Amino acid sequence: MKVKSLEVSYFQSILTGILQGFSELFPISSLGHSVLVPAWIGGSWRDFLTNETSGESPYLLMIIALHLASSLTLIWFFRNRWLVLIKAFFTSIQKRRNFDSSEQLIWKIILATIPVGVLGILFQDEVGELFSDPYAVGGFLFLNGLLLVAIEIYKKSRITRELTDTEKIGNGQALVIGIAQSAALFPGISRFGITMSAGLARGLSHSAASDFAFLIATPVIVGASILKLPKLFDPEISHILGPVLVGSVVSAICTYLSIAFLVRWFKTHTLYPFAIYSLIIGALSFWRFS
Repeated sequence: MKVKSLEVSYFQSILTGILQGFSELFPISSLGHSVLVPAWIGGSWRDFLTNETSGESPYLLMIIALHLASSLTLIWFFRNRWLVLIKAFFTSIQKRRNFDSSEQLIWKIILATIPVGVLGILFQDEVGELFSDPYAVGGFLFLNGLLLVAIEIYKKSRITRELTDTEKIGNGQALVIGIAQSAALFPGISRFGITMSAGLARGLSHSAASDFAFLIATPVIVGASILKLPKLFDPEISHILGPVLVGSVVSAICTYLSIAFLVRWFKTHTLYPFAIYSLIIGALSFWRFS
């Protein structure tokens, strides 16, 4: 594998780790920010986005490492929940039943994960080409903001009864949310935002929608990280190991803080602040790089 001879400084890795940690689960698209921040800063940062698809740059490999750090943090934060769900998974297979609420929930998580997994594998090259196009990413981020606003308006005007218990989500609801998650393959569309929006549209409360979004984000982020994990052991990137490790630690800390914040936030608040942010940054980026 040919790796371009670009360097990644400790400052760059720390700043990227902060952005990754907070934007991975905030409904503002971490992948979109991975493109827009270097484009806005310019200079050596802008070089990170040049010809990304012709080789694996140190920056792209660092992003993979930061995603892995975020995924491990996500597992750790909900570790007790996942231990119950994993046990329920094997119990349902062994006894050929899934009547228990935890057993039903784990299969709904699997159902919601399948669409994005299949589409991600099929179209990863096509979507990957957008990684070097801040103009397109700005447009998608603006669209992300529009979607968040639209779903809040729809929920307020059309949804009269809310489902507040994640374990009572139906198979149809889980599948719709999973299909919607596939839109996050486009940089600028937030995985967490689109899954929450789909959940809200299907009658879930903000708290239940965010809870299910956390759960189905875990296997997707972990799976994507594992698929790309071998790239992190290429000897040609040993020179950036230090910055990557530091950035990963920073990303893990910021991811933990963001999860703790969002769990509390969506008990009483909406998506509007994140929508406004996406609209402003998306519009400015779309104009700046047009």
